[in-house]
Amino acid sequence: ADADGLAARPLATIAVARDDGEHAVARAVARLVALAREHAAVELVVGLPIEANGVEGPMAAAARAFAEELRQATGLPVTLRDERLSSVVATSRIGRPPRGRSGGAPSRTQRERYRARVDREAAAVILQDELDARRTEGR
Repeated sequence: ADADGLAARPLATIAVARDDGEHAVARAVARLVALAREHAAVELVVGLPIEANGVEGPMAAAARAFAEELRQATGLPVTLRDERLSSVVATSRIGRPPRGRSGGAPSRTQRERYRARVDREAAAVILQDELDARRTEGR
């Protein structure tokens, strides 16, 4: 977010390879620690993937564990924020994915770049939701 805490903006996408297990998570945490220091963060907001029916499933448990790792690694407060529909909002903001060469299907690289862009925008949506809620509540 900006220094005033009024507007969220996309920053970076940090890929976590699922097949690399704990090492990938440790690398993601280290990258986030560096970004938090670089941007003088005072708090972190992590998206909480609650299922459409309002239940916290395995992904929410993983997000809670990740948030705790971030809290310990950074020493900063970490807030969890419901991320339902954040990708839908992000996709509506940035538009459809690009077409591939000759108007065909996008290449793997194009799909990965687009997905990373959606993820960055979704993170900004999650943070903006948190900032707006705090402003509404007078926090």
